Order: sequence, then structure tokens, then C-alpha cells
Amino acid sequence: MNWHRRGDFVPLMLVMGGPEKYRLVTSLGDAAAALITAWPSDDGEDYVVAVRACLDAIHGNVSAHDARAALIRAAKEAGIPVITVVH
Repeated sequence: MNWHRRGDFVPLMLVMGGPEKYRLVTSLGDAAAALITAWPSDDGEDYVVAVRACLDAIHGNVSAHDARAALIRAAKEAGIPVITVVH
């Protein structure tokens, strides 16, 4: 398992409510932590897909790119703005 794989995960910022308004996500572990501990709702279809994609990526069964894309779709579903950097 590789929770902290950063090389394949392009960082992004989630703009969330609460005390930690800006949440920097730089790895699969950060993505999983955001989804599991800080997400405003755990019943959306894209949310469930994103959790699964992150766990699959941590185990090496899905690319970090696919897990990141699933996280962005879940954020859109939950109304969480995402700040990304385009190279």
C-alpha cells in the first residue's frame, strides 16, 4: 500500500467549510483522509466511487490520476470548489 504516493498525484486544493476551510490534497492519503474525515456528506454516488477509487489506488489497482479525477467529481457533487494548477 502506498498512502503517501505524491509523484503521480497532481496537488489540488479543496475549499471546504468549517475550521479547515482550505484543504491541500497532495497524495492519495490526503485524498482518502479528506473523503473519510472531512466530507460534508457520505451518501452521494460520486462520493462512494471516489472513496473506492482512492483505496484502489492506494493498493495499486487504479492510477492516482483516476483517483484524483474521482475526487474532483465527488467535490463537484458535494458543491466543494476545487482549485487546481494547470501546467
